[in-house]
Amino acid sequence: MSQSVEQSPQQKAILLIAHGSRRQEANDDLIRLRDMVHAAHSEQIVEYAFLELAHPTIPEGAACCIERGARKVLLFPYFLSAGVHVVDDLNNFKTEFEKKWPEATFLICPPLGLHDLMVDIVFDRIEQAE
Repeated sequence: MSQSVEQSPQQKAILLIAHGSRRQEANDDLIRLRDMVHAAHSEQIVEYAFLELAHPTIPEGAACCIERGARKVLLFPYFLSAGVHVVDDLNNFKTEFEKKWPEATFLICPPLGLHDLMVDIVFDRIEQAE
């Protein structure tokens, strides 16, 4: 009797990626988001990284995911649209990581963008301002 091998949740990681800022308060938002995502799915490896101006860098974040046992890393751009950073920079990182860690799979998630829930967020922020 053969058993099927299931991928353990720890083999998959989410790497939350933001631009990075000279203002630590802005960078702290991504750290808080990481904590919130991990709290919602504590079985999941969740890390964060910055494109520039802050640490950990995207390569450092990817390395952390691999060191923690991830064999599938979801690169999640915490960006509003698919601009140069999301399309070009993340694809370049993905190619680099696939060469460095051929045993792992790297996937780029869509940016936040024009998701249906964005309208709710817009009106929530408008209410906060009023």
